[in-house]
Amino acid sequence: MTTTETGPDISPETGSARKPADRSLNSVLAFTVVLLLVTMARGPISGLLSGPALQSWMTVFIAVVTQALPFLVLGVVLSAVIAVFVPPSFFARALPSRPGLAVPVAGAAGAVLPGCECASVPVAGALVRRGVTPAAALTFLLSAPAINPVVLTATAVAFPGNPEMVLARFVASLLVACAMGWLWHRLGRADWIRPPARPSTDGQSRATAFWTSVRHDVLHAGSFLVLGAAVAATLKAVVPEAWLAAVAGNPVVSVLALALLAVVLSICSEADAFVAASLSQFSLTARLAFLVVGPMVDLKLIAMQAGTFGRGFALRFAPTTFVVAVGVSVAVGVFL
Repeated sequence: MTTTETGPDISPETGSARKPADRSLNSVLAFTVVLLLVTMARGPISGLLSGPALQSWMTVFIAVVTQALPFLVLGVVLSAVIAVFVPPSFFARALPSRPGLAVPVAGAAGAVLPGCECASVPVAGALVRRGVTPAAALTFLLSAPAINPVVLTATAVAFPGNPEMVLARFVASLLVACAMGWLWHRLGRADWIRPPARPSTDGQSRATAFWTSVRHDVLHAGSFLVLGAAVAATLKAVVPEAWLAAVAGNPVVSVLALALLAVVLSICSEADAFVAASLSQFSLTARLAFLVVGPMVDLKLIAMQAGTFGRGFALRFAPTTFVVAVGVSVAVGVFL
């Protein structure tokens, strides 16, 4: 009886006696390595924490988050209202039956329907599921998070000295959305897009679905806002000015650098203008590319598009959108 109970804890055949020891050894080793690294870097860390670099970092970080958070929350609430209380059949009835005409109408609809990119993907999926032509649904997917009133207002607040950035963002984003809709209408194939599954909020009450959407989007989008603010603050406080000047001084490199940064950061569109405004070393054209690319192509959007419409769709749609967005941003930026 005693052997049966204690045997598995000490039997070499089961390996159970060795695993806790291995885990303990690995934990101690990892802790020791971290402790040694911190001890060796004590001087630089102390200098960083006591110097002006940390103060500069905290100033930029707090400023970006404080300015952007109200717009993020407002956008999330409005997008939840639209997703829960506005029936998807409304969009199907409002759009023209001809795809060529439905594309610009769907693009313009994004200007009056607030919502972040996290909300636009399921709405576009609902449109496709209810028979709306994919070209129009995809146009709405790109335009809604980029040119809605909350985003444009946030852009105006973030760029008080450059009001032309609001018009430039609106024009460039709408052009990209319509161009992608027309490209899909002409070149897209039915087997490239998978019919989206039913949304997870089906069967819930409207109140439950609303608060579920708000909680999820605030936490999800808020985390990316914090990440974006941290990166912007790090660029300001840690990266040498000479490096940023070298990148920002090259028109081609600066545009591509901020476009790729927008893809990686995946900031909610209601907050990205404040991060772009903080990157004052870069030209307005480069920052416009950041604002146009971000709501249309980023890591979280690519994952959401793959989950909604299929991986094959995302692998074709996202890179094409990136190229079109960068090209249109440069073209519109010429007039800034």
